Amino acid sequence: MRNKLLFTAALGAALSALPLLEGEARACGGCFHPPEENPTVVTDHRMILTVSKEQSTLYDQVKYQGNPSSFAWVLPISGTVEVGLSADAVFQQLDQNTQTQIISPPQNCPPPPNCTNRGGAFGASDSTGSADGSAAQPPGVQVTKQEVVGPYETVQLKATDANALQNWLQQNGFAVPADVQPIVNQYVAEKFDFLALKLIPGKGVQDMRPVRVTTKGANAVLPLRMVAAGTGATVGISLFVIAEGRYEAQNFPNFDIKADDLLWDWTQQKSNYTQLRADKTTASGGRAWETESSTIVLPQTITQGITYNYGGGYNPNPPPADDAGPVSAEEQQARFSYDPVRDAQGNIVKTAVEVRNGDLTTLFFGIPSSTTRVTRMRADLTHAALNADIVMTASAVQAPLATVRQVTKELNQPMCTVYNGCDAVGTAPRDEAIARSSGTGESFSCATGGSGNSPLWLGAGLGFLGLAVVRARRRRDA
Repeated sequence: MRNKLLFTAALGAALSALPLLEGEARACGGCFHPPEENPTVVTDHRMILTVSKEQSTLYDQVKYQGNPSSFAWVLPISGTVEVGLSADAVFQQLDQNTQTQIISPPQNCPPPPNCTNRGGAFGASDSTGSADGSAAQPPGVQVTKQEVVGPYETVQLKATDANALQNWLQQNGFAVPADVQPIVNQYVAEKFDFLALKLIPGKGVQDMRPVRVTTKGANAVLPLRMVAAGTGATVGISLFVIAEGRYEAQNFPNFDIKADDLLWDWTQQKSNYTQLRADKTTASGGRAWETESSTIVLPQTITQGITYNYGGGYNPNPPPADDAGPVSAEEQQARFSYDPVRDAQGNIVKTAVEVRNGDLTTLFFGIPSSTTRVTRMRADLTHAALNADIVMTASAVQAPLATVRQVTKELNQPMCTVYNGCDAVGTAPRDEAIARSSGTGESFSCATGGSGNSPLWLGAGLGFLGLAVVRARRRRDA
């Protein structure tokens, strides 16, 4: 089965470590498919957790194998939450602005001896870089809110009896795997409420939109126990935390990869970044979280990218409107990423521009623009590591962690151009190319000017510097 993307959301909350923040809300959902369906396997999550004193929101983008029409989610929440729609453009812009860049050491290849307008080569690069009101409500289960949000049916539940909740879920198309039932029961015992959502009948993958879930207050606890539903032996999670400072996992191991740890292999044209990450993950038993970067990202950078530049720039030929009246160019452009909200008769009650602006306001709500920090984290968790909820907390180290890593150590030598006079006659490893091009080997030097000076070898930052930029992949396949 080919992979598809399902966009759902889970409830976010924030920092118990900050004394002024009150309230509690948790996030992350589990995949529940009907028992007659083939099992669905979740392979990756991308989440955005935005944290402020007033409210917290978490977006969750899920990559999976399976039939989207049979896909359903159950999320533990506290109290009543606000459910809204988002767009893939938000993830794309955050990804583009926080990607790790690994820069290779300078090649230091010889330039043409004393020849003008001849230069060295550049190094290669490696990318690392549901409910409609008719649902049965058995004793012990109370439906507190239900609504249709875009292509999803959503229902918020209170449950005082774990068995009653299990029955309600089964009756309404949320089949709870046997190994997840104790987890659901434990959330009931901890007095959590639940948000359940699934696609409206007849909707398919082309209709899916990211969903965001917002709660008041701040307490960043992500219930990974529920994420275990629907996953295989491992699941990759990329997390963007938007707040006023740098975040990390409080009850899971954390690490970052420093430039001094990196080694550039000129033969393979890549660094050992991916291998270092895999080694640290293995050493932690599949539990460690890498902090890839933590930098200030101005909200206007993200909002302008989504408003004007998403998809490669402003499109002068946006998709045609399907409304009787005229539609502005801005509205048509917004519909590339957002859908307008319509009532039962098909009339627009909220334009795509209004949906987009509301989403972006929520993304940065309560966070001063001058101190908006985006911490990018990644973990490849084993199924066994999903036995505890992750508590996010302010990092003891608040220094920024840049997206750029300059490699200074190398393995093997780069291939450099060999010059015979001012003509390129082939390539050789750097030391050999230097020897041959300087006249000590089979080649000779040439002078086009009258200075008679020896060839000048240029290093980092000069005109013949070769740079290789490595961008970190969101998901690194073996």
